[in-house]
Amino acid sequence: MKTQPRIIAGLVLALGFFLAFTSSWNESAIFDETAHIGAGYSYVTQRDMRLNPEHPPLVKDLAGLPLAFLDLKFPLDTKGWDQMINGQWDQGGEFIFSFGNDADLILRAARFPIMLLALLTGIFIFCWTERQFGSIAALLATFFWALSPTVIAHSRYVTTDIAASFGFLIGIAVFVWFIKTPTTRRIVTLGIVFGITQVLKFSLFLLIPIYIVLAGMWLLVTHRGRIKDFFKNAFVLYLKIGCAFVIGAGVIWTIYLWHVWDYPQERQLRDAQTLVGTFRPQAIAKLDYWLIEHRATRPLGQYLLGVMMVTQRTAGGNSAYFWGEVSADGWAAYFPTVYLLKETLALHIFAILALGLSLLRIMRARSKSLSSIRAWIHTHFAVFASIFFVAFYWASSIANPLNIGVRHVLPTFPFIYILTARQLALWILPGTVIAKNKISLIYQSLIRPLPKILFAALMLIWMGSATISSWPHYLSYYNELAGGTHNGWYFATDSNYDWGQDLKRLRDFALANPDEKIYLHYFGGSAAGDAAQRYWLGNQFSPWYSSFGPPPSGSIFAISINELAGKWAKPIGGFPAGDPKDAYPWLRGLQPFGRAGTAIFLYRMP
Repeated sequence: MKTQPRIIAGLVLALGFFLAFTSSWNESAIFDETAHIGAGYSYVTQRDMRLNPEHPPLVKDLAGLPLAFLDLKFPLDTKGWDQMINGQWDQGGEFIFSFGNDADLILRAARFPIMLLALLTGIFIFCWTERQFGSIAALLATFFWALSPTVIAHSRYVTTDIAASFGFLIGIAVFVWFIKTPTTRRIVTLGIVFGITQVLKFSLFLLIPIYIVLAGMWLLVTHRGRIKDFFKNAFVLYLKIGCAFVIGAGVIWTIYLWHVWDYPQERQLRDAQTLVGTFRPQAIAKLDYWLIEHRATRPLGQYLLGVMMVTQRTAGGNSAYFWGEVSADGWAAYFPTVYLLKETLALHIFAILALGLSLLRIMRARSKSLSSIRAWIHTHFAVFASIFFVAFYWASSIANPLNIGVRHVLPTFPFIYILTARQLALWILPGTVIAKNKISLIYQSLIRPLPKILFAALMLIWMGSATISSWPHYLSYYNELAGGTHNGWYFATDSNYDWGQDLKRLRDFALANPDEKIYLHYFGGSAAGDAAQRYWLGNQFSPWYSSFGPPPSGSIFAISINELAGKWAKPIGGFPAGDPKDAYPWLRGLQPFGRAGTAIFLYRMP
């Protein structure tokens, strides 16, 4: 019986992997991939991290590893590599599209390890949930992960979002394991895991305050002695956590050592001074320069540079479109709204039911004293840690002005799935069955829960069918509350809807209509986007912008919805109003006759 749930989980994960792999086959390079893939190839082959230091290297290493076995051209006498500071877009775009390489081969090979990482995350979700909460909860949580349109969408691209989900999941799971018996072996394991998480995505730096808070809570719920003993235990525990952090720093140093091995020290220092020269407080920037100036600490200097770069970008926000408005200040309602609209309705119904059941359990609890709460947290520390992480991460995300996609709260998805699945499993099969005879046993264990099982099965079928029927347009998926995928763009674009993924589908339209001249405004980055358009469309297209006026009568004008939505949106929060001639006034009143994929609108000019 033990193997049966694992076989089912394996089949569900295999289905999710199949949907991801097949739906990615005809996807263009998304906006961020041109920088990440080129950088990853340079890390593996050149041992030089001058490109894309804003993100840690490990995911890009995974993407670059299969490329190292291909016969690819990567000249080093280019402007993007030799002259520019962090010429990630120029060098990355040219590597994929302009150096004579096969773009399809590069994209498919680089994305495959990310899909494997998503699969590994699903396996870990099943194993950890099964150990903590049983097989039923593990199967449900695995199903939620494997068949989430958002998870499938982002498992197909060379970005750090799936890696962040994996990192927070293993980081917190290992900490829960460590805190109960903090032996030397567990300290070392925690340190290694912590170090690995830090080279997946810089948001995983949040594990430091999370560990500190969770350790404090563990001390509060387990202490039963004098105050003096409490502080003694706290000192010992935090000393052990500090040792784990030191081990983690050693892991970071070791991994970054490869990435600066052939990075000229003078060039590394000059790049850092340019990239974070205005960072505040300046003392941190000067510390970074000092680390880079000394050979033994150069790897840590490169790591700190990335932390500062992402801190600068996060604090500065990013121009974003949301529900008819455009701003760089963000919206408090952004992440709750996009999460509500981008996950399946079946999952939301499950989550609401689980939340309701949890509240009902709390109301029915015989004791609500402080001692009973402490006892519950002690017994269910994995549940408490998961709830705390979701609340903490969502609070920090809502306060963050960087509103460019639901993917930024993706690290909380595994924990939401696990918590929901745990409560549903308790509801469907509440535990030990007490029966007086065999007939009673059959009724209690099989017949009585049958309506609940049928309800759960129907919801899972609904969720699965919604995901499968959305193939291959997972990035643009919106549920029924948004009017479906076709209309979801009105609520939020960017990596929620249009990340440049449909350029090859415009190519397919062009091949089917060889006599048509296409005028195009594409969302894909300047240098990299230009290279991609030339590669896929050749001479059949011309770049076109609003200020040029309408293209010739009878011709086709194609525009990425991310560009159009941003131009037509109402600027708020001090966001500067654009020039009216750049807002496509000549498109107003026209209806697109079709789309390339979901995200590129096609107009026939009158």
